[in-house]
Amino acid sequence: MSEKKVRKGPPKPSQTEKSPLQEKLVALNRVAKVVKGGRRFSFAAIVVVGDGNGTVGHGLGKAAEATGAITKGLQDANKNLVRVPIINGTVPHEIETKYGASKIILKPAAPGTGILAGGAMRAVLESAGIKDVLGKSHGSSNPHNVVKATIKALTSMRDAHSVSKLRGISLERVFNGF
Repeated sequence: MSEKKVRKGPPKPSQTEKSPLQEKLVALNRVAKVVKGGRRFSFAAIVVVGDGNGTVGHGLGKAAEATGAITKGLQDANKNLVRVPIINGTVPHEIETKYGASKIILKPAAPGTGILAGGAMRAVLESAGIKDVLGKSHGSSNPHNVVKATIKALTSMRDAHSVSKLRGISLERVFNGF
C-alpha cells in the first residue's frame, strides 16, 4: 500500500475564519450635486459594526457607488470601536443623552424583554450585544445623530466595578451608600 502525501498549503477560503465583527447598514442616502451639465449622484452610507460582546463602532462612507460608500463606512467604523459595559445582557443604569437635535433615553430591562428601540438605535444596541433594553428617541430622527447619541450614551455608562475602583471603596459600599 502506498501512502498518499497530504499537501499542506494555504487554507481554502471556506476554511478561513470570518471577521468577528457583525456589520449593519443603518442608512444609505443618494445625494445629488447640481453641476452645469445636470446632476451628479453619489452615495453616503452609515454603518455600525460590533462583536456582540460589548464592542461597537460607527462609520460614515461617501463614494460615487453604493458599494464603495459601504466599504468606506466599514473601514471608518473599524477605526472607531469602543467598549461598552453590559451586565446580564442589559445596560447598567438608566441614561439620557443628547447629540445635536436627537435626544435618547436608555433603560435597563428584565431578561426576555428584548430590544425595545427603533431604527438606528436598534442597530447600535444589537451590534454591541445588548439583549434587553428599553430605548426611546426624541427630537430629530436623523440616523447620523441617533447613532452618535446612542454610542455617546453607551460609552458614558459605568458599571459598579469601575465605580468602586474609581472611588477606592468596596463593591458593597457602592450599593449601600455608606
